[in-house]
Amino acid sequence: MLVVKVGGSKGIDYDAFLEDFAQYENTILIHGGSHELNEVSTQLGHPPKTLTSVSGFTSRYTDRKTMDMFNMVYAGKMNKMIVEKLQALGINAIGLSGLDGRLFEGPQKKTIRVIENGKKRIIRDDMTGRVEQVNLDLLELLIDNGFTPVLTPPAISHESIPINVDGDRLAAAIASAVNADELVILSNVPGLLKDLDDTSFIENIPRNTIDEHMDQYAKGRMKKKLLGAKEALDGGVLKVILGGARAENPLTNALSGKGTVIA
Repeated sequence: MLVVKVGGSKGIDYDAFLEDFAQYENTILIHGGSHELNEVSTQLGHPPKTLTSVSGFTSRYTDRKTMDMFNMVYAGKMNKMIVEKLQALGINAIGLSGLDGRLFEGPQKKTIRVIENGKKRIIRDDMTGRVEQVNLDLLELLIDNGFTPVLTPPAISHESIPINVDGDRLAAAIASAVNADELVILSNVPGLLKDLDDTSFIENIPRNTIDEHMDQYAKGRMKKKLLGAKEALDGGVLKVILGGARAENPLTNALSGKGTVIA
């Protein structure tokens, strides 16, 4: 089983990625939609707001209005766009969010401690959380019957509320649940970069140095990718590859070692 996560940032070539992805069997795809959600929420007069936790991780502030837009973009436009393109490529894809069949579930965060304008404050109305369990029976039912799962946040909370969960950490939870040997995380950068130059990516990260690399090199969203990689390895995944999705054959390139390999 190969688990692949493709991000939703600006610049990703979905056509090239999906044509490449369609060449592989026994796959699960997790996707994002951040850029499209930024565009839609801004057009609808509710622009995105980013929170920075006291530990330095960034996330989208998700109130109820944002969650409605989140479902519209992630579970709607982006998910069905990917499913449509995979069907055209001969892949019997089925698109689901964590709400469907309680596919992935976890607790909603009651409070978040953030840094805002240099000061600490507590956010209490954010609809975010983390994935603690995956409905493996449902996933196996789909896979055993020839479907390729195309999965996206939100997850569902224990109280049956939709929660925004990080896509990279979600991919780690799914890869661990299905005992995948490899998890590939593709984004709009070719891997973990030492600086802003795309050619400066780090080729290999030993698993016992993930925290060190996170502190020294990871900025913004890359921190969550390394955290997801760490959680995947802790969950039994043998290798995590961070690669780029802005050119042809991105998945094949990543699997051949063109990216940051963490093991």
